[in-house]
Amino acid sequence: MNAKHRPLISFDWAMKNMLRNKANHDILEGFLSVLLKQDIKILAILESEGNQDYPTDKFNRVDLVVEDENKEITVVEVQNNREVHYWARLLYGVSKLIVDHIQVGERYEKVKKVISVSILYFLLGEGESDYVYHGRTEFYGLNDQSKLDLKRHDKNALLGLPARLEGNIFPEYYLIELERFRNVVKSDLDEWIYFFKNSEIKQEFRSKNIQKAREKLDLLQMPEDERKAYEKYLLNKASEQGMFEAAKIEGKIEGKIEGKIEGKIEIAKTMLAKGMPVALIAEITGLAEAEILK
Repeated sequence: MNAKHRPLISFDWAMKNMLRNKANHDILEGFLSVLLKQDIKILAILESEGNQDYPTDKFNRVDLVVEDENKEITVVEVQNNREVHYWARLLYGVSKLIVDHIQVGERYEKVKKVISVSILYFLLGEGESDYVYHGRTEFYGLNDQSKLDLKRHDKNALLGLPARLEGNIFPEYYLIELERFRNVVKSDLDEWIYFFKNSEIKQEFRSKNIQKAREKLDLLQMPEDERKAYEKYLLNKASEQGMFEAAKIEGKIEGKIEGKIEGKIEIAKTMLAKGMPVALIAEITGLAEAEILK
């Protein structure tokens, strides 16, 4: 195999199985530094539901405590899972992070800012002109549409730290839609997005730490047992995608696949609550009896 095009482990697999290792933190540090446009250092991996090991990879995300070049501490959630009702899941994940990391009775100034980064392997919105979106909380007047500029507070000044805007405490969201990326690399961030989409890092890429990622995520360097587990993961992923496509072709599922499946599950839950037999529910919804019982 040509060394220039040696295969790399896909980023979604690496997140769940490799990037939690401290020795590999420089990969996420490089990506986050480019995305947030300042040097980022990972201080800790949080003990949260996102970092637990589930066979289904339901919580395929990493929750981090990071420090920026101004010594500001921020909680960062990096996730790439495909899930029904993604907007609600996004809000829930950020809200839970905020609540989980402030103790009952602590002053509200202890609340940490949360930045949510979603690397999407599916289309979430309907925008066509871009593939990276940034959202934040801002306030505008109902009458004149003027933006509310929040006052500076000086509690950090007493500690000799940079003053912060109160508005900075609100969560921020970054959405990266890989399917919209046309593989045209124009920036450091594009180099990372190219990697996320294609599992390839070109030799000429020069973004921070991206060549370290190329070295550490080399598929040919994986131990045999890990490589077999990774190959099984790829087969399952391809099989799942194949079932989605077959369902579309046969007309069994129209529109958004996830929404239809979720609808069947909700119908099954309602029927179960009414005491209907599992066999009858399976016949009506098309779901397997084992899935209904689960």
